[in-house]
Amino acid sequence: MTIATSRTLDSLDGRIILALDKDPEASALALSRTLGVARNTVHARLARLERSGALRSFSRRLDPAALGYELMAFLALSISQTRSGSVENGLAAIPEVIEVHATTGDADLMAKVVARGTADLYRITNEILEIDGIERTSTAISILELMPPRYDGLISRLSEQESRPSE
Repeated sequence: MTIATSRTLDSLDGRIILALDKDPEASALALSRTLGVARNTVHARLARLERSGALRSFSRRLDPAALGYELMAFLALSISQTRSGSVENGLAAIPEVIEVHATTGDADLMAKVVARGTADLYRITNEILEIDGIERTSTAISILELMPPRYDGLISRLSEQESRPSE
């Protein structure tokens, strides 16, 4: 997996992404007209953004509740350090585990999990505990998403960089 760095994106990339946020179905031609750049430039930029991993899959925008997964929880996982590969593979095999981060502090990993309800969460947690290398879990249920993931402010800052004078 390629990780996008700050050198990967420039102000035009930011403008393209913001335009796609406003109109996700816009074609390269429509984007080129909106932004005042050549269609081939937009097409090449979009292809590069996808290859670099800067643009992720469309399914990441989906609300899990629309699939019937109305409960979201965060699981702090303590793992055996010698089994990290089997833990990653085991977690990846559970569809309800939608995100995993290696962390500092008391937990080794933090997993974001969706479930259909508390009984389903219990099933998923037990499935996670069966993974070779998971030593223990601690669960926090999300009662309300106060602020969904957002990047528009960061993208706006990036897209405006060219228009600001150097400091």
